Amino acid sequence: MKSEKSLEVQDWGQIEYGAACDLQKQCVEERLTPKSNDRLILVEHPPVVTIGRSGDFSDLCISKVLLRNLGMALFESDRGGKATFHGPGQMVAYPIIKLYDLDLHWYVQTLLTAVADVLTEYGLNPIFKEGQPGIWVAGKKIASIGIAVKQRITSHGVALNVNNDLSAFQWIIPCGHPGEVMTSMEKELGYPVNLEVIKKKFVLNFHKCFGYHINPISPHPDWLRLPIHHSPEGAKVEGLMHDLHLGTVCQSAHCPNLIECFNRGTATFMILGENCTRNCRFCAVSKGRPEPLDIGEPGRLAEAVKRMGLSYVVITSVTRDDLPDGGAGQFVRTLAEIRSVVPKTRIEILVPDFKGSTPALEQICASRPDMFNHNIETVPGLYESVRPQALFQRSLDVLSFAAEKGLSVKSGLMLGLGERRDEVKATLVEIKKTGCDCLTLGQYLAPSKDHVPVERYIPPSEFDQWASTARALGFREVAAGPLVRSSYRADEFYRCVKTEDCTDVVPKLRNPLRTDAQ
Repeated sequence: MKSEKSLEVQDWGQIEYGAACDLQKQCVEERLTPKSNDRLILVEHPPVVTIGRSGDFSDLCISKVLLRNLGMALFESDRGGKATFHGPGQMVAYPIIKLYDLDLHWYVQTLLTAVADVLTEYGLNPIFKEGQPGIWVAGKKIASIGIAVKQRITSHGVALNVNNDLSAFQWIIPCGHPGEVMTSMEKELGYPVNLEVIKKKFVLNFHKCFGYHINPISPHPDWLRLPIHHSPEGAKVEGLMHDLHLGTVCQSAHCPNLIECFNRGTATFMILGENCTRNCRFCAVSKGRPEPLDIGEPGRLAEAVKRMGLSYVVITSVTRDDLPDGGAGQFVRTLAEIRSVVPKTRIEILVPDFKGSTPALEQICASRPDMFNHNIETVPGLYESVRPQALFQRSLDVLSFAAEKGLSVKSGLMLGLGERRDEVKATLVEIKKTGCDCLTLGQYLAPSKDHVPVERYIPPSEFDQWASTARALGFREVAAGPLVRSSYRADEFYRCVKTEDCTDVVPKLRNPLRTDAQ
């Protein structure tokens, strides 16, 4: 297949069958547009029996009521084929690709070949049967296929039994063939098989079989490219930071919105030096031996806020595990200096976890910032590889502490690090439980080849879906988009949270591509 588009691989994790069908339909509609990419979607489903267009309820060996009593959902699907079963431990692949003038029979055979090649790698002997789509090993069926095609765009796909429970197949006539015996990779091999490893092997084989480039070095997608508009105001901000010996997280963290924010006369100030004591693998801030505490920093920062005429300011810091209070006292002194010089300026703080220190958090909360922000950053399953010196529960506790003190609380997540959809949803639920009402969601961008690589670029439409999910969970305000960062347009975000009139603010927060320069 000579694809004109790159292949975008997505792992949705475990997701209800009906929800996956709805999302596939959205993906198909997107693929019908000129600038969209082909996708390969990997999922697991909770126990479910599905009946395709060629089947009916006569393919069930027990009643629908009994089937549901056994804990299995039942769906009539628009895919081809008859009855089959999906459950945890089964790799389900849904390619959303444009066939152009390619033959449908070729597509089915190529998709099955991509699965068969995985089986061959494990020493199994995959067999195809004439007129019976699927794959067999030692006379038993191990993979089933059922597809749908709309205007040459495919959906649904193939299911490979890896280490799933096979007992549920007894309650149906698998694929309409009475007496069909089902098997799995784990059963045939006689030893445990890791589903995540199988997924990776399948993805590689899918690339090869369909002719996609494997791991292409590609530029950022269109939605991550911003026009650069330098201005005298931006140069003035950079000069002021230099003159007052102040740091901004905008520069240190290689923020993609730096030019826009500087042009607007705004910046997120970073205190406590430029070297962080932690080694988070997503962050561009320098790591190393920290500088001595600068007692003059709070005063200089307040002077910068005054000169810039800021009505809203964000203060963040590197993590300073070397200091007894983690740097909490410097935050407090900075807030006090700003309020003494420009008392009407609203202040947001974006803090580290202070190792969960109650005295440090007491100091911070007693200073009553207008917005308390602490980023969760990613799903708990990725903490070990992305935030090795942080603890997911500790970060949740930080948010809970601030919320219990009656502060407005905000947190943020990066997407594109390899998280699954179910992990993101579960993480949002945990964040909301803390009392946090404000949320930012943005695309992770690797600062260098030495940082954690980007697993996936999330399109704007998917960020819109996550924003809707977060609001349904009860978050008061959400800013979600590829270029959203925790302090991006923080002044507008704050106004949106505190007032009812968000008419002009919300579109900018939810679509950062709509900048003042455009």
